[in-house]
Amino acid sequence: MQDTHISLAHGNGGRYMRELIEEIFARHLANTDLDVQADAVPITLDSKDILFTTDGFTVQPLEFPGGNIGSLAVHGTTNDLAVAGAIPKYLSLNAFIEEGLEIATLERIIKTLAETAAEIGVKVVAGDTKVLRRGEGGGLYLATTGVGVRNGHILSMKNIKDGDSIIVSGSVGDHGIAVMLAREEFGLRGDIQSDAASVLNLTTAAHIFEGLRFMRDPTRGGIATVCSEMLRATGMGVRLLQEQLPVRDPVQSVCDMLGYDPMYLACEGRVVAIVDPSEASALLERWQALEEGQDAAIIGHIDSSMQHVLMETDIGGERILEELEDDPLPRIC
Repeated sequence: MQDTHISLAHGNGGRYMRELIEEIFARHLANTDLDVQADAVPITLDSKDILFTTDGFTVQPLEFPGGNIGSLAVHGTTNDLAVAGAIPKYLSLNAFIEEGLEIATLERIIKTLAETAAEIGVKVVAGDTKVLRRGEGGGLYLATTGVGVRNGHILSMKNIKDGDSIIVSGSVGDHGIAVMLAREEFGLRGDIQSDAASVLNLTTAAHIFEGLRFMRDPTRGGIATVCSEMLRATGMGVRLLQEQLPVRDPVQSVCDMLGYDPMYLACEGRVVAIVDPSEASALLERWQALEEGQDAAIIGHIDSSMQHVLMETDIGGERILEELEDDPLPRIC
């Protein structure tokens, strides 16, 4: 393939499309389950308890400190399975490529995607490519579907009880600020890394606790949105402690300068867990013993006496965290 940029011919079903699939997608994603000539593929699942999820990814820039849209797609989809209590097994991948995208950029992204999937132990077994006309896309959009098998007891917001503890597995807001700084907007630059990563080790460790009620990865809308969803689902309020919230100093500094609230910023490698208070300290200790969970913290609890999400500030005040309406940042995941 001699072309340096994507053209509409790469999506016409002919030689250019075949070469694109064979020389980039199939080469990097190659495994015995991937048949680029088949319309459907068989998969093996040693369980009757199957979990299934789907997701889409659009981010600018396509590559950012700590990852790119390819690793983001794998982490985002497999993390959704992991927090639901599953071991991810298979992925499908749909790539919507804008005419004019540099082929070298596409190859870097797909290579990273393949490496990320291999690290987690998940296989990409099916996929499709479409080429969009110039100006109709953001360079590259990815859509994925994930399949996994249950790894523990059934988790649900319906399990949440009054007084349950809320634990976050690490610092918040890193991904949102890293992507924003990568755009070099507002005249700001920095070396903050995205937290995009697999949470499978964290979720697997949490499943030994019988008092584990629910887990969620706080992506778009951040922790505040997870708390708002729990409020709507349970009718019970959430009380959070700002002084316990793990926020890195550079992230907090950018938030202070631009008026952002880290509670609403996306994380791509963190877990929010709701657990019986009698097991909260043990779960926290188990997470902190993992590299992925060194900054884990108990940040609040469920409070049935309230009908809102409330933050106790580090200066002794209180403020209500309203449900997110406007994007706090341009789209970052």
